[in-house]
Amino acid sequence: MSGDSRREEFKVNGEELLGKVKEIIREGNARRLIIKDKDGKTMIEIPLTAGVVGIVIAPVLAAVGAIAALVTECSIIVERNEEK
Repeated sequence: MSGDSRREEFKVNGEELLGKVKEIIREGNARRLIIKDKDGKTMIEIPLTAGVVGIVIAPVLAAVGAIAALVTECSIIVERNEEK
């Protein structure tokens, strides 16, 4: 990770996962999302670029929805661009 980014971690349950991911994407300053199960195993890693919207993000949200149906608890690690 370079010096111009920071990481945040959110603990959510399966029901909250999709909504939280959508919220993070809407904020627009996330470079990457990593979703891990409660044991710390990476389930999906999603690179995000500026301008990722609509049809491009739909399959990603479908995958996140499928993960949400399978897990009771998980962590979302967000790598964000630092504001200058």
